[in-house]
Amino acid sequence: MDLPVNPPVAPMLAKPVNAIPSGDYVFEPKWDGFRSIIFRDGDEVEIGSRNERPMTRYFPELVAAIRAQLPARCVIDGEIVVPDAEGSRLDFEALQLRIHPAASRVELLARQTPARFVAFDLLALGSAGYLEQPFGGRRAALQRVFAGVGPPLHLTPATTDRAVAQRWFGQFEGAGLDGLIAKQAAGPYEPDRRVMFKVKHERTADCVVAGYRTHKSGEDAIGSLLLGLYTDEGKLASVGVVGAFPLARRKELFAELQPLVMGFAGHPWNWAEHMAGQRTPRAAAVSRWNADKDLSFVPLRPQRVVEVRYDHMEGPRFRHTTQFVRWRPDRDPRSCTYAQLEEPVSFDLGEVLGGRHG
Repeated sequence: MDLPVNPPVAPMLAKPVNAIPSGDYVFEPKWDGFRSIIFRDGDEVEIGSRNERPMTRYFPELVAAIRAQLPARCVIDGEIVVPDAEGSRLDFEALQLRIHPAASRVELLARQTPARFVAFDLLALGSAGYLEQPFGGRRAALQRVFAGVGPPLHLTPATTDRAVAQRWFGQFEGAGLDGLIAKQAAGPYEPDRRVMFKVKHERTADCVVAGYRTHKSGEDAIGSLLLGLYTDEGKLASVGVVGAFPLARRKELFAELQPLVMGFAGHPWNWAEHMAGQRTPRAAAVSRWNADKDLSFVPLRPQRVVEVRYDHMEGPRFRHTTQFVRWRPDRDPRSCTYAQLEEPVSFDLGEVLGGRHG
């Protein structure tokens, strides 16, 4: 490729803040997908990822759309997302499944769960580089690029009105988005620097600790605690993990939890008896992302309750690793149910992608 900005490029990043900032900012929804930079030079198309590795082969339907609709020479920053079967909200799990080594599987998934690309920044157009231009100018040029572009390529909504951004923050979560991004209107594009701001939803939940995995430092330290919530049917569902502890605390936790260690017989996640149709920590003994990563765990009697901080759910599980808040010895483990979780107000993804959001 011979572009003003050539691959690989590390995308500009965001740092978390607790509130929507005031000032000369442009606000956008925070998309929950794969951060990607598109490079097009004639028929050559490359889709770079956040870690600067190409993802082009996994999304042939996007490559075809890029060739058909985008300018012959351009570099555009954005996010690859996959809607659910109804097209009403994002499905990150379906997006993860799109990364598959077999070409035949890639082609099948491109038809079954087609992806979308949501653009939110312009790095180059024609023979002109845009990195040094203020974001306001980059956004205006990107709007012109997307004036005649249609699905599966989209331009993200943007506003300079903080009140509108606040409304989006509440509404768009119902479509599977996970917060807001704030960009300085006068700021240049700074690869691999955390110069944007992100505001995410933050909630807490009381969960049952039903197992642990050991830490990479040794078998006498906790790597992560496995969390569960009880369903309406009284079954303990696997909902995620909490794992950010200082090393000394990891070793203390290991010693504290040893009296609760049990065998799989009689455990709620007895994979030998209950694996069929269940998503449990033993549903796959090896991660599909890293064949060397062991996903087995040490079962614990489900007697301890921990309060964790989370941002949002992906189906029945926490979308991201949770953060430890405190132990809850006052809580009965059986009282830790899905009913405590705040449900976002439903909002249709099509309205966000189509600009029908007020």
